[in-house]
Amino acid sequence: MLHKGKLQAALNAKKGQFSLFDGSFNEQLGMYQYALEHLYERYPSSSQLEHMLPPDEIGMPSAGARPTLEFDRWLVNAVNQTYHGPVFPFGRDFGTHEQARQWAECIEGVTTIAVDGSQLMPWRDASIPVGLVQVGFFVNPHSRGRTYTKDVRMEVLAPEELMDDTKNDTEDPDSYPYSEMQVTQRRYLLEVETICDLMRQQAAARREEDPIYSPVVFFDGSLVVSFALTMPNPYRQRYIDAALALLRTSEELRVPLIGYIDTSYARDMITMLRRLDATLPRPVLRDTKKIHDALLWRGHLRWGDRTPAMLCARNDVLESYGPDHNSVAFCYLQTTAVRPPTRLEFPRWMLDDGILEPVLDIVRAEIIAGNGYPYAIETADAVSVITMQDRNEFYGQFQTFLERQGVKFTYSTKSLSKNRRR
Repeated sequence: MLHKGKLQAALNAKKGQFSLFDGSFNEQLGMYQYALEHLYERYPSSSQLEHMLPPDEIGMPSAGARPTLEFDRWLVNAVNQTYHGPVFPFGRDFGTHEQARQWAECIEGVTTIAVDGSQLMPWRDASIPVGLVQVGFFVNPHSRGRTYTKDVRMEVLAPEELMDDTKNDTEDPDSYPYSEMQVTQRRYLLEVETICDLMRQQAAARREEDPIYSPVVFFDGSLVVSFALTMPNPYRQRYIDAALALLRTSEELRVPLIGYIDTSYARDMITMLRRLDATLPRPVLRDTKKIHDALLWRGHLRWGDRTPAMLCARNDVLESYGPDHNSVAFCYLQTTAVRPPTRLEFPRWMLDDGILEPVLDIVRAEIIAGNGYPYAIETADAVSVITMQDRNEFYGQFQTFLERQGVKFTYSTKSLSKNRRR
């Protein structure tokens, strides 16, 4: 229970720190926004900008981001725009949501695919550990006479599959031997397996039916698994291998793939701006962890506007991608009226093949259908989600299952008490 009577006093005790943070934050953000807006003056071509960044070699400082040919495309119009930051205007205004929905009919005939997952972690208070992963997928052909598919893939994880194989008994003999990382990773791997299987199915159907449009696949998350760097092996390598399988399957089959990150804290553009600033006679940009890329365009994008595509050039996990280390591109797309733009990641081949813009129109159409969030991902999430009621039902069925096998299953009265109160 929150003691509301004491909350105001606790907040007042720290008001000075909040004000100090806000002032410093706005000052630093303004300097980075200024540097971004004046890129076109200092670097009148992508080749000149690329020349000022650290070389693409292992062991060199991270460039953060590298320009693509879209940078040059933006430069052509930058001088004539009121706002000189890197932006590609959407160029359409919708007076009503009905007008937006009419435009979104451009998705007709395009199959969209989305996958999302959820899991149940092993219950520490249960006598037998068990995990559950469930991946939901939604395949929508957007075509009259063709039905959509909503389904799940499910996997139960037995005790041996939950063992933490990175620890030994000498580290902490009293620690819980079963790993939540095993469950989370199995969910991720099953999501990737499901997407790759669906891409193969759609590619085969495309060859047989010869439709006009390629499917567009949505992945709810990043294609650059930087989070895996903090993990020990074999977890880290499994994530990297799965991400590479996703990128390579998309490229081999020529099925567009969009990694959708609704709230991104990536700092690739921030890193690039600092690298460029360091080459100037009087550098002014300070290192900061307060600012992330999406804030650079705050207040300068209208709905549907996007930034030019850049290549992700972090020197962390991408070094482990081998020959594919420069195969992930990204841009930012304004998807709501008030929040920072969404980060979209996609394989580089989509830029090389010149299909990025029509694919982004499909993304915009999905966002209109979902009232601010892609309808395909929203539906996949609804299919996959495991509620507290589902959790209780799972354990009830699990107990019945074990009893039929002659195995006793118990859990602590403390856990039962908490479940009743929460």
